[in-house]
Amino acid sequence: MSLVIRYAELDDLNGLTELMYEYIVGFYKKPRPDSEKLHQLIQTLLKKQEGVQFVALLDGKLVGFATLYFTYSTMKADRYTVMNDLFVIEQLRDTEVESQLFLKCHKYTKEHQFTHMSWITAADNTRAQRFFDQVGGIRGDWVNYSIL
Repeated sequence: MSLVIRYAELDDLNGLTELMYEYIVGFYKKPRPDSEKLHQLIQTLLKKQEGVQFVALLDGKLVGFATLYFTYSTMKADRYTVMNDLFVIEQLRDTEVESQLFLKCHKYTKEHQFTHMSWITAADNTRAQRFFDQVGGIRGDWVNYSIL
């Protein structure tokens, strides 16, 4: 099998959109966002100014994606990345595909001289937590909140 991890490209738009719907609606059980908004997000990430998106292709088939957003830390007075998404199709979780997507994000963060990479996962996503523990992730001291 041939695994390729690379930047998302415009030609990936339709396949990536479907994969993102599988992630948003299928995995996280959240409402399906408008496809126009999702396409705008993907196209914003293609510019690599506010973030980047990577895709995983196995034998030429799109099977996963990861998204990094760029932001700042006041405490470090510097930029860091937020890995907002790391998703592979169910049968490829806990495989080299997932590991290589994660490593691509980590490598990008280091190569572009961001201070660090952070991420969160759902409290009940114990499978992902095991993966993040195995790759050397350090659980933070902060409690995350959000508001609409």
